[in-house]
Amino acid sequence: MSLRKKIADSAWFNTAIEGAFAAYIRFAYRTSRWERQGFEAMDEVLAEGEPVIVALWHQRLMMAPYLFNMDLGKICSLTSAARAGRMAGQVQARFGFETIAMSSHMRHVTLSRDVLGRMRDGWSIGIATDGPRGPARVASTVPLVWARTSGKRVFVVSFSARRVVAFPTWDKMWLPAPFTRGVLMCREWQETVPRRPTDAETEALRQKLGVALDAVTDAADAAVGRG
Repeated sequence: MSLRKKIADSAWFNTAIEGAFAAYIRFAYRTSRWERQGFEAMDEVLAEGEPVIVALWHQRLMMAPYLFNMDLGKICSLTSAARAGRMAGQVQARFGFETIAMSSHMRHVTLSRDVLGRMRDGWSIGIATDGPRGPARVASTVPLVWARTSGKRVFVVSFSARRVVAFPTWDKMWLPAPFTRGVLMCREWQETVPRRPTDAETEALRQKLGVALDAVTDAADAAVGRG
């Protein structure tokens, strides 16, 4: 095993990196001016004890801890079982999230059973709808399956900031810079998923979910002058 792989697989190394990311996210949030827009409907549902499905683009995933009110409910996010996904999950865990690791070997029925079991226990579910490998800003049908089966409401969320750090990843993942101005934005997805949708209905709904995610993300960008 190469030295590089030994370091990457090291528990202390991963713990240090996770801690550094979590500390940076908190620092960037606390040193900047943030405005929350459109969270009233989701907060009302959570206050009634109902879980929700929260969808966002993978590019805006790093600020997920501030896109859900942990004082009103508990949330479980889906992450990749690969090394980067595990690390992202552990960063979110430092903010109080639970995680479910998805692997390429996990059958969709098994994953859905785990997710729906969590929702029956009162957990909201968060998902990067184009993750974990993309293509960027192409929505999957996964949230539609959960919305259809659970009957829970779907909210699309995003963040943007005047100044950001963009990573050289497949989706140019963003982190806000410190001492900037940012916005956290939420909108309810108003579509109803039929209990037994046809393939054509599923594809139409998938595209509409993508349009809604683009709209809330582009609106967040415009709110901080990036549009």
